[in-house]
Amino acid sequence: MQKSILITGCSSGIGHDAAQGLRARGWRVFASCRKAGDCDRLRAQGFDSPRIDYTEPASIGAGLAEVLDATGGTLDALFNNGAHGFPGAVEDIPTDGLRQIFETNFFGWHELTRQTIPVMRAQGHGRIVQNSSILGFVAFPWRGAYVATKYALEGLTDTLRLELQGSGISVVLIEPGPITSRLRQNAIPWFERFIDWKNSSLRAKYEASLLRRLYEGGETDRFELPPSAVTAKLIRALESARPRARYYVTTPTYVAGYGRRLLPARAIDRILSRI
Repeated sequence: MQKSILITGCSSGIGHDAAQGLRARGWRVFASCRKAGDCDRLRAQGFDSPRIDYTEPASIGAGLAEVLDATGGTLDALFNNGAHGFPGAVEDIPTDGLRQIFETNFFGWHELTRQTIPVMRAQGHGRIVQNSSILGFVAFPWRGAYVATKYALEGLTDTLRLELQGSGISVVLIEPGPITSRLRQNAIPWFERFIDWKNSSLRAKYEASLLRRLYEGGETDRFELPPSAVTAKLIRALESARPRARYYVTTPTYVAGYGRRLLPARAIDRILSRI
């Protein structure tokens, strides 16, 4: 029987590539997006595309119901992927802004996952794959809000994996480093809405570093990989008989993972503060 997967955040980047890659391998892909227009575009490409906005609980329930109605009540896998960045120094991030990024990057993931688990329990199997980040276990300057959501995701996912042992449901984290996507561009509206950098005590550092990176972009990171690198690890997470708890993607993720285990915190801080 054809296996089914629900993927969020499929308008571009990792989600879009994953949807294409898994369809090519014979999966029935439900490629969800936040905006109705993006869902229409994916439907024109032949995908099932329920609209799911992590900040709208009603859309989460309705989107999952659409999937289950199409499959007869089953779902083999869930790939939580949709997220956005929110750059700025921690001291300049308003608490309301932090709450809002958690709605998208964490609380919405939890709600969709929580609604999916009973389906997988009833059928006796399933895979829940969470697209985390290198920033789920090491912190980089200017990324405090995003780091906070990914650290929270990693802790919740590790706990869920322990609690679902023996249920037939496997829970997996994918941890990419630099991947070609629109994450930086999509973060600009959040920066402009919430960060008053001109009146920050760190204004000079914003001008010397973050603003140039955010608005000018620049050359591709020499370790940056295309979204297909994540799709390759996703396929392993979904199709392996015994998937790992974590899959690293990109050289920086491997280096950071080993360095975190081998180096003292002070040494890691010196390295990361220069990024």
